[in-house]
Amino acid sequence: MARTDDCGTFWENRYRETERMWTGAPNELLVREIGSVGPTTALDLGCGEGGDAVWLAARGWQVTAVDIAPTALERVRDAARAAGVAERVTPLCRDLACGPPSGEFGLVVAMFLHSPVGMPRGEVLRAAAQRVATGGTLLVVGHSGAPSWQPRTSPHTRLTTPDDVLAELGTTVRGWSVDLREMYEAPMSRPNGQVGFRVENALRLGRPV
Repeated sequence: MARTDDCGTFWENRYRETERMWTGAPNELLVREIGSVGPTTALDLGCGEGGDAVWLAARGWQVTAVDIAPTALERVRDAARAAGVAERVTPLCRDLACGPPSGEFGLVVAMFLHSPVGMPRGEVLRAAAQRVATGGTLLVVGHSGAPSWQPRTSPHTRLTTPDDVLAELGTTVRGWSVDLREMYEAPMSRPNGQVGFRVENALRLGRPV
């Protein structure tokens, strides 16, 4: 897979422009779907500032948190230390277009892994699925539409349905169980403070034993 340097530059600049880009809270769908799963090892792809990684670590998971932006990973380290789980979070700066880190993981999550600068998302997801251990889980959550107040998104941001994600994964997940396949509306705050919504999608797959 080809390296996408423009993607790394874009996201590093985005993180440097603000003290905090995300809330620090875990994604609600992750909490709902994984909260009752016994902890093993987890791979968090495009981890941002670490809200999901820290939440997982606080529940006993050993988490490898991957992002392309060094500034984001500094914030992951800070958040893990503040939560007392630094020993269970391993931040890793990596361009996922070059492939995920080696090893097998009981849980692989890709939460809103989109980029307005080109990224081979399908290739990334297929490679990530190959890191799921036998009996493990792949959870992919993404955008299916632009915010309700915004007519369009960047042409590089691929908006998907769960069926699109399954098609992208292709034969890599043949024979896996489909444990969740849904689309839902999530509330979002507009720049002026008013609340709008965005249509999201979620796909949870289980690798057979």
